[in-house]
Amino acid sequence: MKTRLIADLSVSAIGLGAMPMSVAGHMPDEGRSIRTIHAALDAGVTLIDTADAYAPTTAETGHNERLVARALELWSGDRDTVLVATKGGHTRTGGDGWGLDGSRDYLRRACERSLKALGVEAIGLYQHHRPDPAVPYEESIGALRELLDEGKIRLAGISNADPAQIRQAHDILGGRLASVQNEYSPRFRSSEQEIDVCEELGVAFLPWSPLGGITSAAGLGDAHAAFNEVAAERGVSPQRVCLAWELARSRVVIPIPGASRPESILDSVAAADLTLTGEELARLG
Repeated sequence: MKTRLIADLSVSAIGLGAMPMSVAGHMPDEGRSIRTIHAALDAGVTLIDTADAYAPTTAETGHNERLVARALELWSGDRDTVLVATKGGHTRTGGDGWGLDGSRDYLRRACERSLKALGVEAIGLYQHHRPDPAVPYEESIGALRELLDEGKIRLAGISNADPAQIRQAHDILGGRLASVQNEYSPRFRSSEQEIDVCEELGVAFLPWSPLGGITSAAGLGDAHAAFNEVAAERGVSPQRVCLAWELARSRVVIPIPGASRPESILDSVAAADLTLTGEELARLG
């Protein structure tokens, strides 16, 4: 597996987004989820993305983190080679809804819960999930800085941030911002500016929903004809072409496609070895 950097840590060029394994109405049984995670790990994936809010119901907050921890416990490989990235700042509300809490106190409590759910003494990469309009951004990032300084987290990242927030977080963390996780795919290209800022600062950019999301990934080629055309010529899936296109966008891009089947993540992993030509990239836009 080819690798890229998050801070000074080398990780697989393709990661695994574990969220689909904990989405109500879509989640597989635990056995298939664990087989999916193991297939990724056995194929060389060393980055798994999760979050405390990834759960089928509010009562099961932390479900995805516990699932990832269970899969790693059962895996025969070296768990120390795997970077688990989780997030805090999204909340689950009554009626299984979603909310935000970016306050210092909440993020510190959320981090403690994630430490317990993952069964670790320090979280490999902890990311502020989404800016909270009710809380000054400097307070949220200040909480990350405290957790970093205290050794509760090894790397700090942010998610769903604009260019100004990336620069602000980078400054508050004293140049220690490790990653930015924003949406990016053929159907959602407005994060181009954020990628450029990350490249300038040497910060990893982790596209979430890199294939367009749970409901759109299967139809990616139909919605974006050029990806279908290149895929047909190469004899691969349009999803694999899409991830290769994202890897070609910048050296800091590390896609984290979601998966709930071993076959899906294995096809995604193969994108790391697919090098697109300049002509193909021009066609894909």
